[in-house]
Amino acid sequence: MFLFTRTTVDGEQRPRRRMGCLSGCLVFFLIYFACSAILGWIMGDAFSTQTVVTLENNTIYRLKMQGTLVEQGQEEDPFASIYSELYGLGEVSEKVGLDQILSNIRLAKNDDRILGIWLDGASMSMGPASAKAIRDALLDFKQSGKWVIASAKNYSQTNYYVASVADRICLDPTGAVSWNGLTAQKMYYTRLYEKLGIEMQILKVGTFKSAVEPYFRTSMSSEDRLQTMQYVNGIWDEYKAQVSKARNIPADQLDALADKYMGLQSAQEQLQAGLVDTIVYAQDMDSLLRVYAGTKDYKTLTTAKLAQVKRTESIAIDEIAVLYLDGAITDDSGDGIVGKKVIKTIKKIRKNDNVKALVIRVNSPGGSADASEQIWHAIENVKADGIPVVVSMGDYAASGGYYISCGADYIYAEPTTISGSIGIFGTVPNIAKLRDKIGLDIDGIATNKHSDLDVNMLYNGMTPEEYRLMQSMVERGYELFTTRCADGREVSQDYIKSIGEGRVWLGTKAKELQLVDEIGNIDNAIAKAVELANLQSYKLTYYPEVKDPIEELLKILDNTTPEEQLVNKVREFAAQPRIMALMPEVTIQ
Repeated sequence: MFLFTRTTVDGEQRPRRRMGCLSGCLVFFLIYFACSAILGWIMGDAFSTQTVVTLENNTIYRLKMQGTLVEQGQEEDPFASIYSELYGLGEVSEKVGLDQILSNIRLAKNDDRILGIWLDGASMSMGPASAKAIRDALLDFKQSGKWVIASAKNYSQTNYYVASVADRICLDPTGAVSWNGLTAQKMYYTRLYEKLGIEMQILKVGTFKSAVEPYFRTSMSSEDRLQTMQYVNGIWDEYKAQVSKARNIPADQLDALADKYMGLQSAQEQLQAGLVDTIVYAQDMDSLLRVYAGTKDYKTLTTAKLAQVKRTESIAIDEIAVLYLDGAITDDSGDGIVGKKVIKTIKKIRKNDNVKALVIRVNSPGGSADASEQIWHAIENVKADGIPVVVSMGDYAASGGYYISCGADYIYAEPTTISGSIGIFGTVPNIAKLRDKIGLDIDGIATNKHSDLDVNMLYNGMTPEEYRLMQSMVERGYELFTTRCADGREVSQDYIKSIGEGRVWLGTKAKELQLVDEIGNIDNAIAKAVELANLQSYKLTYYPEVKDPIEELLKILDNTTPEEQLVNKVREFAAQPRIMALMPEVTIQ
């Protein structure tokens, strides 16, 4: 909405110098990446992302509960760890795909070469709904008669919720289980902004739309406190109920343990409380694994390696497309759900005549209202083609996340999925007081009454008329949002408004309110898609397609690429932090 310009000390000299530097370094980058690619070919498996792993007898699936859980796993960047190690760029943050974990657990259940599952570590960053998906998969795995062992120095609460299904939970002698209860804290910036001379001009619809409260309040509103208590208590009740069942510890006793703040208690106290079964050093886990494996010659495969084990491919022609939409919703850029990219992908799916149903996995707290509308429309086009659409909700499907879901033929949510938040807001900072403090003056001309609206509301604050104009735009957005929800759920718009107002609900309550159809996971959603499409046989195709880092690199190095495109690609790579670290004297903007 606003355009900011920056004047450098040397005026226009710097851009010309930088472009000269870019031209001078172009050959360096080409040679560098070409050498890296050649090195990858020479080293073979060390760099190959297409290696097929052979599954041997006496294998244990070593499910490392570390890193950050994402919906869709990606091919490993073969250079990331090398850059980190050679140039001291810090530890590479590992992203683990929920889809890979669930697929691996299913494989482990049905393949006799896999003896059991070892949950190694307990610090994975994940939401309650994703944790439940893994936990349910492990419970299903145990139906095969195979075992699950968990070990960690310290267990985060959500990771312990997952690990509670294990036949044996091991804890390091110096470790602890962070069984402390749940909390939700927010930081409020109102007084800080007052001191700085900044006023946040709030535009919103929805009493419970609390995302903007930190900008004009100093504490929770009664409405936000109510909805936060409800979903936090709901998640805590789920944790207690499932852990109580798995560990045979009464729920009230689990509350008492939480009140003791078990995260600060000794390993012996964790053992006495029944939270763990064995105290053992990580370095001694081999002896225990030998006992469970029944042999000292066992092998272990991690999630990434087990995902490379060749699966039996279906010969079916009919396809069910599975589309992962994960992250914040943006219009045309970002790492999450980028509207333009999603629409392009959906068009590709529609062009595939073999696709008979679409399953969309949504894990999003919301974002751009316009991008949400555009994605909604693209999904409606899929339905217009006669292709049934089923949504599976992850940790979040709120605000824009619910917007893009509401038109589906059928919606599944996990019990702890945070959904709803049917509302809309906007914020515009008013820096008039800050401008006065620092002595900044603004002057200019305008041809019409509101030509300078963008500048005026930032530097001078909105007039009552400007506020009405902006608020009316937000309200139109709310009317459209509630209309989409009402049409999709086949209820009245008044009903949607009565349960909307920006309020969030857990999946179980969302089902009661008709915002979702069933409580279930992505497997349930796929089964429903099969039913709606009336398929006898099918295969799954996944979108967006997983890209091979090596192949992407080779595309960049292809000397048939036009010069301008090549320059842009090199600039894109050079802008990455790990690349900039290699050539700190190079600045590219």
